[in-house]
Amino acid sequence: MSAPSASRARTGSTRPRSEQEVRIVFAGTPEFAVPALDALHAAGHQLLAAYTQPDRPAGRGRRVAASAVKCRAVELGVPVEQPQNLREQPALERLARYRPELIVVVAYGLILPQLVLDIPVLGCINIHASILPRWRGAAPIQRAILSGDCETGVTIMKMDAGLDTGPMLLARHTPIGDRETAGELHDRLATLGGEAVVAAIEAWRSGRIAPVPQPLEGATYAAKIRKEEALIDWSRGADEIDRQVRAFNPWPVAETRWLGRQLRVWMARPVDAGQSVPPGQVIEAGRGSALVATGRGALSLERLQLPGGRVLPISEFLKAHDLAAARLG
Repeated sequence: MSAPSASRARTGSTRPRSEQEVRIVFAGTPEFAVPALDALHAAGHQLLAAYTQPDRPAGRGRRVAASAVKCRAVELGVPVEQPQNLREQPALERLARYRPELIVVVAYGLILPQLVLDIPVLGCINIHASILPRWRGAAPIQRAILSGDCETGVTIMKMDAGLDTGPMLLARHTPIGDRETAGELHDRLATLGGEAVVAAIEAWRSGRIAPVPQPLEGATYAAKIRKEEALIDWSRGADEIDRQVRAFNPWPVAETRWLGRQLRVWMARPVDAGQSVPPGQVIEAGRGSALVATGRGALSLERLQLPGGRVLPISEFLKAHDLAAARLG
């Protein structure tokens, strides 16, 4: 690939540039980043390049697949860059030749060294899926649901060398629904992040906002999700298990054991139920419902999946499988 031209516009043209446009290098990888890429494109900014992680094996067949950002960037006509890292001199020099005024980062997956942060005159900004300083780190959406937070949002942050510690440009709040899953909240925050980053750039450029340091109090860390966290401990309360089910939908999916097999719980609902049976015991199963005893209250199972099978509503699952008097866990 030839060296990038400093005059290349967002779709390869050299049309006159308006005062509102910013020369942007975008850096992102998963689906969460795509709405922001679309929003910046729709706002008329000059998207010089989209940096994304190299193609990697994915799915059951482990076929090499392009990232969601790469696929969308190709559709938009935005040049794509996929360096293994941004620490080596050739990658740094190539990025510098784009002469970006701003780098917008959304779940890129690579650490940006200080040399990269120093390239654009406006620096680098990040869309983070929480209201900072709460839930810095890799899994803010899941951790917010697991912890029973009533509210979350997105923060547009000017990046520094720390982990999500930079000063904030803009925050947009949103409630977390009582039955909302991580997948549903992910999609809402992705859209909100795209809207917020465009608004933040416009307000920042016009001098209506300025970076504000994060509060010193209230910082929490959203550690990366581990698959073993998905295993249900039935001695916990029904509300806590319900949050676990919703936080791990669609990945890694809450699970328990039944007859020596994995049983994945895609949807459930806590209910008030007094019982004298041990946690994990199915209290009742029939007429399209199944209640499981927990440490506090009971959990109504709503969508289940056995290995190699489809995700089934509980009414369909019970037609093929008898859970009466079963012990889970």
